[in-house]
Amino acid sequence: MTTAALILSAGESSRFGGLPKALLRAGERSAVRRVAEVSLESGFDPVVVVVGAHPGVITHELRDLPVDVVEAEQWYEGRTASVQAGLMALPVDRDVLFWPVDHPFVSRRTVGVLTSYLESDAVGVWFIPTYEGHGGHPVVWRSIVRRDLLELRADAPVRSLLPEFGPQVRRVPVDDPGVLANVDTPEEYRAAHDDWLSRGEE
Repeated sequence: MTTAALILSAGESSRFGGLPKALLRAGERSAVRRVAEVSLESGFDPVVVVVGAHPGVITHELRDLPVDVVEAEQWYEGRTASVQAGLMALPVDRDVLFWPVDHPFVSRRTVGVLTSYLESDAVGVWFIPTYEGHGGHPVVWRSIVRRDLLELRADAPVRSLLPEFGPQVRRVPVDDPGVLANVDTPEEYRAAHDDWLSRGEE
């Protein structure tokens, strides 16, 4: 596989009282560990985890996994600054699975569907999983998107690039509510975790 995984875990997690979202439980593992292990098991190379506000504890959590941990020194300037720090650590010719750690309940099956679309669709450059018509994460970018991502302002949302790629943005239907389960508050986390467990995911 010539696709890298870029896992974003740089935020402050202010709504969780300082506990990094990365360390929230996903079954028997932490969220960041599950995302990293699924990425490794799916064959992505390399797997890069971007840290920012909580570098020490997240790095320690991943200490025995073959992942590269990159510190985004300007993480506080905006989420895109952290994305850019991670991209700079990747080979320039790699397509990228971009997986924010606040979406830890995505199924392995969905990751496989996204990579199969990447392999079979020669025109698409940006692949977004959708559930019941709504787009979520993780997404896949072809390497051609890299330059545009690096040229964004640090506080500009990545999605602001979508109009630029127009019909090359592919929406990939999946049967996975986890792509929408953005763990933004403790209440959202508990609901998403319970729903994920009820589906028998690991």
